[in-house]
Amino acid sequence: ALIKFIRPVFVSRSDQDSRRKTVEEIKRRAHSGGEWPQHLASVNFKPCLVQYFPKRIMIFPEGTCTNRSCLITFKPGAFIPAVPVQPVVIRYPNQLDTITWTWQGPGAFKILWLTLCQFHNEFQIEYLPIYSPSEEEKNNPALFAHNVRRLMAKALQVPVTDYSFEDCQLAMAEGQIKLPVDTCLLEFAKLVRSLGLKRENSEKLLQDYGNRAHKLQGERLSLEDFAEFLDLPESDVLRDMFALFDEHEDNSVDVREFVIAFSVVCRPAKTLDTIRLAFKMFEAEEDGAITENELMCVLRTALGVGKLKVSRLFRAIDDEDTGKITFESFREFAEEHPEFAEEFLYSDNAGFGSSSPPHANGFCADFSPRDHHAPQKKLD
Repeated sequence: ALIKFIRPVFVSRSDQDSRRKTVEEIKRRAHSGGEWPQHLASVNFKPCLVQYFPKRIMIFPEGTCTNRSCLITFKPGAFIPAVPVQPVVIRYPNQLDTITWTWQGPGAFKILWLTLCQFHNEFQIEYLPIYSPSEEEKNNPALFAHNVRRLMAKALQVPVTDYSFEDCQLAMAEGQIKLPVDTCLLEFAKLVRSLGLKRENSEKLLQDYGNRAHKLQGERLSLEDFAEFLDLPESDVLRDMFALFDEHEDNSVDVREFVIAFSVVCRPAKTLDTIRLAFKMFEAEEDGAITENELMCVLRTALGVGKLKVSRLFRAIDDEDTGKITFESFREFAEEHPEFAEEFLYSDNAGFGSSSPPHANGFCADFSPRDHHAPQKKLD
């Protein structure tokens, strides 16, 4: 009842139709001619918010809670109406930070107790000058969002990072294989978003990519061929994507590795679906099986790492010592050993394990601000 009282716009993260309707409703309210008066109500104690002016709607543009160490990517939906916005920043100058709780960290009762341990809990709201978009920003909501975020970060004296809510979902996904701390897939996911590849029809797109990659039988593609495979024009972002998979630095890539990484980004919790697709691309025609080196390539790409030891895992699956395994044998082994990654992968590879534990009351240890203008390392 309290939530309905402030007349919010409800959105489902997983429903693309819901997202579209949300943008339409925001547009309607922003251009309503004064029907929607100013409200100032805070939900989830976000570190920043944006209000439309003069038909004000309060927006939390990050779309999630963070530990306030940086500003993550602003979602463009709040900026699509292309009307002036008033950035507002919130500070919590308390000795104990019991405000910026996220979905990890201390529980509600501990947070309440720590809050009561302070004589008073202070927060400050600062209204920044109204920001009117330029013509270029009106035509480019992402640029509009980026420039507003830069101003707000300066006011808060914190850095920005290009990571988003979806990146944290990827890093913390509860699949059978969890991403290691030094995975390249977060960088890959950012490039996927920039290229506009992750769409409603991702499943159909994956199947199409998988079928075409299988027909290539490991043939390495040039940048021009890679762009044709993705049906995209050559661009700086595409070159960065290409560089991630150019393991030999010979200006060629095995597109099967791209498809595996794309599958992980699109469905991070569905480990076996990614492995099934990978086997389909790598398997030999005569027996539908793959070798140890091919399994290493599959899992190395799925984890976004440069080196990976899989010998002990391969031998455990290949109990008849044939030198090959099929997807069915892998699936049966995974069902019998649901913790196979912990036992056979992470224990054999130093620095591996599930994604690093979140900082206390924090967002995610993987999300420390860094310069991400260029790929950090290759998916080799």
